[in-house]
Amino acid sequence: MGSSLTVGRQNMAMDVTGNGAGDVLAQLLAEAVRIVAFTGAGISTESGIPDFRSPGGIWSRMAPITYQEFVGSEAARLEDWRRRFVMNAEFARAEPNAGHRALALLLAEGRDLNVVTQNIDGLHQRSGVPPARLVELHGNATYGRCLECGARRELEDVRAEIDATGRAPRCPACGGLVKAAVISFGEAMPQAAMERAVRLAESADLLIVLGSSLVVHPAAMIPVVARESGADLVIVNRDPTPLDGVATLVLREAIGPVFLRLFPQLGEK
Repeated sequence: MGSSLTVGRQNMAMDVTGNGAGDVLAQLLAEAVRIVAFTGAGISTESGIPDFRSPGGIWSRMAPITYQEFVGSEAARLEDWRRRFVMNAEFARAEPNAGHRALALLLAEGRDLNVVTQNIDGLHQRSGVPPARLVELHGNATYGRCLECGARRELEDVRAEIDATGRAPRCPACGGLVKAAVISFGEAMPQAAMERAVRLAESADLLIVLGSSLVVHPAAMIPVVARESGADLVIVNRDPTPLDGVATLVLREAIGPVFLRLFPQLGEK
């Protein structure tokens, strides 16, 4: 069966299914000069990484540890690190899928593309997206960072310190607390990352949402900024989103198959 989607440009609307969806997306990609990919949990679940927020997800089984709890309690810090090690073992087993690799392919072809992601798993980097082309709105769980001076700590070193001392890690440079480099509940969003994402959205010709429900704010405002600045908006997500009604193109299907139709070479071994 074909995809369920709608297309609208300015005040015009038309229905497209099956291969027609790929034709429209291919045309939008060909016409765009500046592209932003906005990725959420849906692109990573296709690599086998569990969703956090969905029913049955991690946070439905255990309450997240807030920033305030982490800072105020040694027991909370140790539990947070225990969970991080389990989570990062899952991240390490996962492989970038066709969606991740399609974005890396477009960059390798010289396209002006930037990735703004809500994900913390490091799969975009592993697919070949360079750090200069990536904005991680919610941080990255694959390493630690000192809350005082910002120094980076590798997880292998953090685990070794916890095993040796039984205590949560401290920064060897300044003695500050070390936390996984993610944005926890109760922690301020990184201003520089948000500002950069907004600038990219304002200058984009095309913004493609890949696997985001577009309900987590303030990150969900990035596609709104792009659309209000005149960009075409494409949404590839299994479930409806609040922005479907204003999008140029909506595809309610898995991300990998969409890009495998556009770039068959991604499926070659």
